[in-house]
Amino acid sequence: MTIDSTGYQPKPQEVHTSWIAGIAARTPAAYFGMVLGLAGLGNAWRAAEQTWHIGIAVSEYVLALAAAVWAILVLLFVAKAVLASDKLKAEINHPVQCCFIGLIGVATMLIAGAVEPYSYAAGALLFVVGFAFTAIFAVWRTGGLWHGERDPATTTAVLYLPTVAGSFVTATIASSLGFQDWGQLAFGAGIFSWLAIESVLLHRLLTGPMTPPALRPTLGVQLAPAPVGAVAYISVSGGAPDIFVHAMIGYGILQLVVLLRLSPWLREAGAVMGFWAFSFGATSIATAPLRLLGHGDTSAISVVAPITFALANVFVLGLTLMTIWLLVSGRMYGQPAPGK
Repeated sequence: MTIDSTGYQPKPQEVHTSWIAGIAARTPAAYFGMVLGLAGLGNAWRAAEQTWHIGIAVSEYVLALAAAVWAILVLLFVAKAVLASDKLKAEINHPVQCCFIGLIGVATMLIAGAVEPYSYAAGALLFVVGFAFTAIFAVWRTGGLWHGERDPATTTAVLYLPTVAGSFVTATIASSLGFQDWGQLAFGAGIFSWLAIESVLLHRLLTGPMTPPALRPTLGVQLAPAPVGAVAYISVSGGAPDIFVHAMIGYGILQLVVLLRLSPWLREAGAVMGFWAFSFGATSIATAPLRLLGHGDTSAISVVAPITFALANVFVLGLTLMTIWLLVSGRMYGQPAPGK
């Protein structure tokens, strides 16, 4: 405990509160990407266990970890709002970081899906809270974007998060709760938002200046729309294999291969938490084929499924080990978040 220049000696509870405020202030909403990756892997394991009749419940352990990370991050976000509101306002007004705030609602809906098999009421309540946050933030953020005068250099794949990720996850979880018709409406909102934003992002990538290293991990979000949309489509359509869902998975595989080709360029960002941006797309590209297999698909998907499932497990394990290393080495909060 230290004494300041005025001779004031802070009380123990003030020091404790200051420490919490410091951690909360340095925890960006982008860290909710960990919840998306872990919950996505848990859902992939649920699909694998059902499809391949795996007896061990790996999925529930992974989803429990996702729920624990979600709870910690929610508490830190609340602490930031109360104890470091200036930092929260700066994040909200940041042209890149602001979009990650939408992950709070998306993560909450994914936890609702994890909880629903154990308690429908708890799952439904979490879904309503997550959906309300997602919808309100998506409308607010989209309205702000429509004002124009945006710096093209700040146009990154995080623009997908409020409307595309939010709508597709809404569709998936609403369907699991028994509301497929409402899920279909959300799927429509997601897919047309995706197609519109995709053209803007590709124009920026093709014609704008090279993305600086600090922003390159945000390209991981580029992987997500097609496979996350495929999972949503399977949920709202009943799961029967058809050409449309195969096409979405195929486009996701194309995105994956292009990003793998760019991996040396992406790694110039260093070991940073921003790489969790790849995790939801990577786990969804494993989940969609597995769910199709569970609905009787025997096409090329039967070859794709085990490969993408193995890759998703290796990737999320690697991210988890990286995160532990960053935390233990003191680097998790010692470097700027993506886009800073």
